[in-house]
Order: sequence, then C-alpha cells, then structure tokens
Amino acid sequence: MLKHIVPSQLRLGMYIHALDGSWLSHGFWKSSFRLKKTTDLERLQTSGIAGLWIDLSRGLDVQPAAAPAQPSLAATPAAPPAPVDAPSLWQEQIAQAREQCKQAQAAVQEMFHEARMGHAIPPEQAEALAEQIQQSVERHPAALLSVVRLKSADTYTYMHSVAVSALMVALAHHLGLPTHQVKRAALAGLLHDMGKVYTNPGILNKPGALTDEEFAHMKQHPGQGHALLLQSITDAEVLDACLHHHEHLDGKGYPHGLRGAEIRLMARMTAICDVYDAITSNRPYKSGWSPAIALQRMAQWCGTHLDTHIFSAFVKTLGVYPVGSLLRLQS
Repeated sequence: MLKHIVPSQLRLGMYIHALDGSWLSHGFWKSSFRLKKTTDLERLQTSGIAGLWIDLSRGLDVQPAAAPAQPSLAATPAAPPAPVDAPSLWQEQIAQAREQCKQAQAAVQEMFHEARMGHAIPPEQAEALAEQIQQSVERHPAALLSVVRLKSADTYTYMHSVAVSALMVALAHHLGLPTHQVKRAALAGLLHDMGKVYTNPGILNKPGALTDEEFAHMKQHPGQGHALLLQSITDAEVLDACLHHHEHLDGKGYPHGLRGAEIRLMARMTAICDVYDAITSNRPYKSGWSPAIALQRMAQWCGTHLDTHIFSAFVKTLGVYPVGSLLRLQS
C-alpha cells in the first residue's frame, strides 16, 4: 500500500517508493530505497521537495500521534527544533560547487596544455577528475549544475568540458544506467572535445559566422580528439563518444555521416549534453539562450539530429525551467 507524506513525517525504517519532482530537484538518484541512514533522512527533510510516497508493505508507517501529555508544573517545556535555514544551506552548497568547479577547470586546463605539448592524456588523472565531478553531482546536483553554467568567454572551452561531464552524470542517472555506465558517461563528457586543442583559437572565438573553409577545419576536431585519446584511453564507448558526438540521426552529421542505430548510446547522450551547454552559454558570436528556450529549440531537432527518447529523459532531468535560470540572472 502506498501513502503520500510530507518530509517532516519521515523516519528511519520507511521504504521510499517515489519522490515528488525530478531527480535534479532532490539529488537522490535511486527512486526507490529503504531509509536507513540519518544523513539521508536529513537530506530529504532539507531538500525542499513538497512530498513523497512510501510503501507500507515494505517499511514503516508514519509515527502515530502521541496522546496529549498531562500538564505538569514541574515539567520544563522542550525547546522547539531549530528550523532548517534553506537559503543558508543553498549558499553553502553553491560555495562548495564553485570551489569544485574552480579546481576542475584548472585540471582540464592542464590536460589541454599537456595535449598541446604533444603529451598523451594521463588516464588516471582524467578518470579521477571525472569521478570527482560525478560525486559532486550526486551530492548537490542543483548547485553544481547551476554553477557550471556561469562561464566566461575565457573559460568556456575548459568549463564546457566540466559542464558536459556533469550533465552526462545527471542524464545517466535519470536513464537508470548502472554505476559503471554513469562513470563512463562522466569521462566521455569530460574528454569529448579534447580535439579542440588542435583547432585554431581564432576560429573557436570568431565573433561572426564561419566560412566554409573554417567550418571544415572545425569539423576535424572529433577525429583529432579521438586520435589523441587513443594514445592512452582504452574505453571504446568513451572513444566513440568523442568521435561521434556530432553525428545526426538523419546522417547529416560529421565526421562519418552515421545514421540512426549506427550512433551508439554514449555518443547520443553526449550530443544532447554538448548542444545544450553550447547554446545556453554566452559565446563571442552570440548570447546564450535561456534554458527554457534552448529546450524548446532542441525539441525541434529531435528525430533528425537528436535522439527523442534520450532528449525526453534529459528534459525530465532538468525540468522545464532548469536550475540555474535565476542564479544566472542574479550573477
């Protein structure tokens, strides 16, 4: 039997059947689980969710109301529980996310520098950074995904890698992928654009439309990134995502003009996360679209460019008005 309750009624031993809102709004990537840890109880009660469903056949019910106590002159009234300061908690999470993004940006910048010097990407370094991003998203998804949207033109190339990695983790969880696939998604997002180390900066940052020759040069970056990663990265799906995240379902993408089922899952996911972060970011040649407008435009590209099923999951992951919309306007 299912029962809808509010977070204040939660107690250890309950079986959570479903949480109101998207995964991103509460940060619990498991939709059903037994509430065993005090830390999980506290996170749920301070998450801001309106309510949730519990399964009475698999766990405890709400605490029965206690009988009114007889008044006693000697009794000292208990102090009411301290209210949770949600704004302070949010600001703390934002501060942590900013520091994590600062460290991640520096690490990505170092990887790009080493690649420009002709050195292979150290797999241990890349995997450790991807794992840090994954853990940050799983702890405070709304905070991290808000902060990664706040990138300048100078930091775009590096923060784009961090942002796509974070979005890939969120999307992988919403798709219900197993842990090893979530880890793979984080790494694929982090490394997908490494080929841009070979792209002329004047083309990357050009304030106007690219010429045919410039666009042909730009289209070389997936193959160049794939060749770079082949020196040290062995995961076939990560390599494929780097090579094929610009392929379109209708065969009009690049570099190989793949169609439909020829495009693998990780590349389809990377395509969506890459496009979303690119079109919502301010670039030298255009201002970023709002998240809501970006999702509306991307919906029009489904079936020809983007995978409809994965995009639907992506929208549900972020919500119609994704976190970061207000944060971006206030910053």
